[in-house]
Amino acid sequence: MTRGTPATTVASDPPRILQLVGHPVRWRLLQELVHSDRAVAELTERLAAPQSLVSYHLRELREGELVSMRRSSADGRDTYYRVDLERCEELLDAAGRALHPGLSLVPAVPISRPTKPGSRRTRRVLFLCTGNSARSQIAEALLRERSGGTIECASAGSNPKALHPNAVRVMNQRGIDISANPTKHLDEYASQRFDVVITLCDKVREVCPEFPWHPDMVHWSIPDPALEGPTARASYPAFERTASELETRIHYLLCTMAEATTRRSLHGTR
Repeated sequence: MTRGTPATTVASDPPRILQLVGHPVRWRLLQELVHSDRAVAELTERLAAPQSLVSYHLRELREGELVSMRRSSADGRDTYYRVDLERCEELLDAAGRALHPGLSLVPAVPISRPTKPGSRRTRRVLFLCTGNSARSQIAEALLRERSGGTIECASAGSNPKALHPNAVRVMNQRGIDISANPTKHLDEYASQRFDVVITLCDKVREVCPEFPWHPDMVHWSIPDPALEGPTARASYPAFERTASELETRIHYLLCTMAEATTRRSLHGTR
């Protein structure tokens, strides 16, 4: 080979994920879905695009395994779409390594620091579901534990029921005891200030009140694990799936909140 002549490389197509996210409509859809699960009608309104166009690109994202869908438990005519952030991270990491081995992603893990007296106020997050007996209790406990107590967490329901024994059991498996947690009605928190309010079931989203101070409203469409079997023993695997999904979502929520805190610190806002 002549000095100075570059080595010949075998040409290949760019990774599929780059082709998917490189389209403006699909990129905007992903930006919407990383914030909150949404129905097609919401996405159509937010993108100001025809429903047929939105549906086409959602199908492309589903076939690319970046987005999944689930029928609404509140209205079976609606479908909620969610982005699979773990899969996105995996595919983006592979795309970087395909270009150069040094381009592997380093996951951004937020570092929890205790809030000092006089420092910026503690961020507050409220989780809502129908019964406050499982999903919202699990999410509250996970966020409190994962944040090292630096985020103030609460949970409530539109129709509170007794804490489900499988919720206690699945959290015990993670070293977290929620057995003494009371269940609360969302009215207890309707006048309080929160930075983020997260609805975990489609039914409570329909009856969620307007909160003062305009919190960031987020929806995670997660089915009720208690409905997955006729007995507590039969439904336990569904509780494990629910807890695992919430662990993933809360990991990325912490990343988002850490970034927002950094931005506020840089701009000197609370």
